[in-house]
Amino acid sequence: MNTDLFSHINWLSVLVAAIAYFFIGAIWYSFLFKSAWIRSSGVIVNDPNAKKGIAGIMFFSFILMIVASIGLALFISKIEPVTWMTGLKVGLTAGICFCATAICNSYLYEKRPLALHLINSFYNIVGCAVAGVIISVWPK
Repeated sequence: MNTDLFSHINWLSVLVAAIAYFFIGAIWYSFLFKSAWIRSSGVIVNDPNAKKGIAGIMFFSFILMIVASIGLALFISKIEPVTWMTGLKVGLTAGICFCATAICNSYLYEKRPLALHLINSFYNIVGCAVAGVIISVWPK
């Protein structure tokens, strides 16, 4: 298997970007948009079943953020010169063109509330933008 594709990735920057993305989610869903997200998602937080498996969910969520950060790193590694603005632009492009459109497309068919589209889409746009900046400014 040819792994040259991954040879230009700074793996520490990917990990730090994924951690930042994850912690943005903690702030986003615990403080900034907690009430609106609960209302829009229909999650019943007082239901004991709602908390079952949360550690596994968070673990796999973090793995997915690592995968997203790897994708951002791959895109960023193909652009010269790499500046914080490069990372921001790549992150915003990925967040808007891939994350937000995929979320909203699914939510349209599921007839989810507009507020949920916006909360979840903008979280991923901001998360990708921050991850892109971290990856792009990290020393090689």
